[in-house]
Amino acid sequence: MSNDTPRATSRAETASIGEVVDFVKTYAKQETVGPLKGAGRWIAFGAAGALALGLGLSLLLLGLLRLLQSETGLDTSRYWSWVPYLIVLAVCVLIVAVAVMQINKTFLNKEDQQ
Repeated sequence: MSNDTPRATSRAETASIGEVVDFVKTYAKQETVGPLKGAGRWIAFGAAGALALGLGLSLLLLGLLRLLQSETGLDTSRYWSWVPYLIVLAVCVLIVAVAVMQINKTFLNKEDQQ
């Protein structure tokens, strides 16, 4: 049986293996190195801010502990010396809870917003 219809020819460009490898390398650099450079700066500022905030809050909590111990007289009490530590722990838990509530999860997933 003969097929009288003309065969469709595809216009595929031929490329050598070296060209394909170079193309893949260029594409990988474009899609990974570029965004990582911007993310590095974002991470550096975030880490510096977290370090400063952590150090500042630690000093404030330590100051609160010393204030409670010296001004309330609970540190000299035999049975109530643990109360200032409990109060500082409660304040610390409150600070962590407020910080966790402020996390904007929609900002972290930009793809889901569109």
